[in-house]
Amino acid sequence: MEGIYILLFGFVVGGAVLTLLLGLRGQSESQALEQERIYSVGTTLTLEEVELSQPFSERVLRPISESILRSLARLTPRQNLQEMQHRLEVAGRPYGWSVVDYMGLRVLTALLSAVLAFILTMLGDVALLQRLFLMVAAGGLGYFLPVLWLRWRINDRKSKLLRALPDGLDMLNICVGAGLGFDAALSRVGDVWKTLLADEFNRVVTEIRLGRTRREALLDMAARTEVMEIENFVATIVQADQLGVSIAKVLRTQAEQMRILRRQRAEEAARQATIKLLFPLVFLVFPSMLAVLLGPAVPQIIETLGSL
Repeated sequence: MEGIYILLFGFVVGGAVLTLLLGLRGQSESQALEQERIYSVGTTLTLEEVELSQPFSERVLRPISESILRSLARLTPRQNLQEMQHRLEVAGRPYGWSVVDYMGLRVLTALLSAVLAFILTMLGDVALLQRLFLMVAAGGLGYFLPVLWLRWRINDRKSKLLRALPDGLDMLNICVGAGLGFDAALSRVGDVWKTLLADEFNRVVTEIRLGRTRREALLDMAARTEVMEIENFVATIVQADQLGVSIAKVLRTQAEQMRILRRQRAEEAARQATIKLLFPLVFLVFPSMLAVLLGPAVPQIIETLGSL
């Protein structure tokens, strides 16, 4: 009986690992396939030849994993799908995941955690009620682990965007001062700079070329980044565009303010360093120093107290 449980556990773990690996490799493989399709333009290939030219993981394994994730995602409530879609956009759409993929991953990690807890409780002498409680607790923990990971991904992306914003505004100011238009300056910065902010600039330029207004593209950028400084920058640019104010002057002012804010954040972090060092000093450094200094005197103190 235990062998069946172990076999079931191995099957679930293998499926989960396979799904995660396919999700991680999906973006790079899709880019390679796009390059192959572009290279094959002008050649006459049948549908069967095009399908067979794809790797085995794209033809068989990835559709199976996506169907499993979509089936698991149907078990989740649908009222939070729109909010989850926005959170994935703020996180930068990691690994090209959709809402269905992400919700299916949450359900999969919950099932995997519950099965792992079941296997561990089967190996030990645990009562049935405690076993069920541990399975439910492990399943709930596994269901919310991707949420914690997504929250960390969002905070990390926001910090990178905030660090890149002062330099990005300086480059925009230089490009506009050299005679380029605002859209051309965004495109120029996105071409020569390889950061998350440059990717956002490229997306704004692409949306403008596809027919959206500058105001809509910039407001969408502010909404999907959720960085207060970027929101202020977008609001200033939109207002200057509506009122006919010179964008070059606005960019110069915004760049100066961003440099001041960056220096203030650095000074604030320097002031917080002493407070952050207090806990390692009290709980790690001072006990070891006391052990080294007072350690040789401990036997003498014990002998003195014993003689009394």
